[in-house]
Amino acid sequence: MSKTTAPAAQRSTYRHGDLQRALLDAGIDLARGGGPAAVTLREATRRAGVVPNAAYRHYASRDALLQAVRRAALAALAVAIEDQLARLRTTADAAASARASLRAVGSGYLKFARTEPGLFRTAFSVPDALQGAAVAEKAGASGLNPFQLLGAALDRFVDAGLLPPQRRLGAEYLAWSAVHGLAMLIIDGPLRAMSPSQQTLVLQRLLDMVEQGLVTPEGAAAVTAGRK
Repeated sequence: MSKTTAPAAQRSTYRHGDLQRALLDAGIDLARGGGPAAVTLREATRRAGVVPNAAYRHYASRDALLQAVRRAALAALAVAIEDQLARLRTTADAAASARASLRAVGSGYLKFARTEPGLFRTAFSVPDALQGAAVAEKAGASGLNPFQLLGAALDRFVDAGLLPPQRRLGAEYLAWSAVHGLAMLIIDGPLRAMSPSQQTLVLQRLLDMVEQGLVTPEGAAAVTAGRK
């Protein structure tokens, strides 16, 4: 009489590589496909090939894993913005360079939202201090997170004489709110039906409005001159 072979038990330790990284990668894939609600420890451990209890040494709860995935999503957003900034042509015109930098930040932000909607939703799913701890974990190659990249672009506006220093404080929130609102309308709202070219045109017009709201009359004259 042959013996019945018991099914192999799922291993409780990860012997091939870094389990913490494997769980994070699984969480990122889950977020990419279904947003923050899809990120669960049970499914992440299943994909990593370990029992749920094995994850607790690295992520004490589902919220801990979600925070890690959110940081990774923010870092990916920063990289997308940096990619747009890297495409800019070098110019000695400080005003033109500042304007191009701000538009690159906005374009990179919206491009990421359109191409990675699950990660974009996850990036902003959990409250977090903008300048808080673990900034490096949310940053791109430059060491800056998306909010800081926007701030750097606005600093260029000040340096170029487009934005007076006294109006610089808090300008990030105005620009960020406008572009983020458009991104949400495109991925989750009534603008989903627009073609990509229409969405890009709306973004450019939105950035025109943001720019016009930032610059002084003297700066506006410089912008107009630079467009001729």
